Order: sequence, then structure tokens, then C-alpha cells
Amino acid sequence: MPSRITLTLTVVILLFSISTLAQDEDDVIVSVDSSLVVLNATITDPTGKHVAGLKQNQLTILENGSAQEISFFAAEETPFAAVILLDTSGSMEQRVSLARAAAIRFLDGLRESDVAAIFRFDSKVSLVQNFSHSRDVSEKIFDLKADGMTTLNDAVYQASQDLGGRAEKRRAIIVLSDGMDTYSRRSADKALKAALAANTVIYTVDMSSIETGGKQRQQNQGVLRNFAEKTGGSFIATPGGAALRTAFDKIVMELGKQYTIAYQPKNLTKDGKWRSIELQVSKPNLTIRTRKGYHAEKGR
Repeated sequence: MPSRITLTLTVVILLFSISTLAQDEDDVIVSVDSSLVVLNATITDPTGKHVAGLKQNQLTILENGSAQEISFFAAEETPFAAVILLDTSGSMEQRVSLARAAAIRFLDGLRESDVAAIFRFDSKVSLVQNFSHSRDVSEKIFDLKADGMTTLNDAVYQASQDLGGRAEKRRAIIVLSDGMDTYSRRSADKALKAALAANTVIYTVDMSSIETGGKQRQQNQGVLRNFAEKTGGSFIATPGGAALRTAFDKIVMELGKQYTIAYQPKNLTKDGKWRSIELQVSKPNLTIRTRKGYHAEKGR
């Protein structure tokens, strides 16, 4: 006959197994099942204020114009994971200090449950500070200097890969750059695909100098704007002073209050084609910002 200690251990193991299975089932909804498409949506009223209290039955998802069945919905405040990408290439010159100050500002706004990491990118992508709940910054950030080429696409790709392995359901990349990629091994399209596959929202801040030529600056801004718009983030065109501080405060706030929605596409063909996504809400006069779609690739 089993001893009392043996029975107690058996009960503990069973309870732990049940708890683990329950947790795994919850994670499967948004993280493990790669066939699911996850949307993190920011919904605001005409004044730009976050709209709370929406219910699942007030939302409709269209994929290539076809209505989809929502399989997961979350409206509560929840922790997020973010990666800050600091452009330290030669073209940034004295604006590295401005980017550094912006990164510190972002960390100041984190809640206790949020985590963030910092990478720099010039001729290569380097970790400055790993994921942490801390609002303190590594001393390495004060040694950053502008030098070398620009690997913006590689940096977005690397950040997406790292965020894809995180448990947090809401993930973001904050890019501080002049938008001029000169040395990446990966294309902007491949970097964008990686971000979408990791269910990551990208926020981009234009750090280009006012001396940059009009056509060149427009082209650089177009790259940053595309990353933001395709993933449901936002593009900040004015990087200086109070405007930048306000923008970063808004990013931190909306990341915690987004709606997280997931669905399994009715079309399960993995043909690599772009599938457009439209999120609709029955309540009038609201603005919805979320990812524009995804590529239906095997293993996404």
C-alpha cells in the first residue's frame, strides 16, 4: 500500500500537470498554433482617445474580403515585450544622443510587468541591453557613437526573431533611425514578413537630419512609414522636443491597452501570397489601427 508521502507527491504532481496543461492550452491560442493570425489593434475615438469596453461581437475580421470567425479576444490591459532599435550608423552623427534620450524616455514609461530590450545597429546588429523589467539602462548606451553603415532591415529581422520567442501576447519594435539602409543582408520585405510572422507592431521615428535632401528624405521616410503602417504601428515624423516625449508616452499607453484578436483563416492554403486583413467595428466614428495582412507561408 502506498505511503502517505507517496500519495501526497502523486497529488502534487497531478495538480502541477493539470496547471501546466491549462497554461499550455491558453498559450496555444495565440502563440503555439502557427495557423492562427493574431491582431493587436489600437481603437480610438475622434479625439484620439483609446476606446475601452468593446465586445467581441462588435468586431468583424475580413480576410481578402471574406468574414472570419474570431477564436480569441482580449480587451484587458496586459504586459508587453518591446525591442528598441537605435540607429548608430555614420549618417546619424550628433542625433545618436537624441535617440538615446528617446530610448531612456520609453523605458521610464514601462510598467512593472512590461519588458524591453535595446539593440544598436550600424554595420552590424548588437545587443545593448537584454529583455528586462528594469527602467534602468545599461552603461553601454552612453558609449554609443555614430559610425559605419546601416543595417535597418537586419535589425528589424533580428528583433522580430527575438520577440517571436517571447511569451507576451503583445509585442512591439520601436525604431529610431533616419531610414536609410545601406548594408543589410535582408530586404525590407523579408524584415516585414518576419515582424508580421511574430505578431509584432512596429513604431518608427524619423531621425533624419533636416539637411537631408527632400527626395532622399521622402524615400527614407517611406521605408519607416511602410514598416509602421503594415504592422499596425505608427510613424512619428517629428523626432524633437515635446512632440517626441508625447509620442513615446502614447506608445507605452496604447501597447498596454490594445485589443488582441486571433482567428484561424478559412483559407489554409500555404501559397506564400499576401492576404489582406480588415478589422471592422460596429460602433461608428472610430479609428482602427492594426496589421494590414500577412503572407500565407508554411510555418508562419
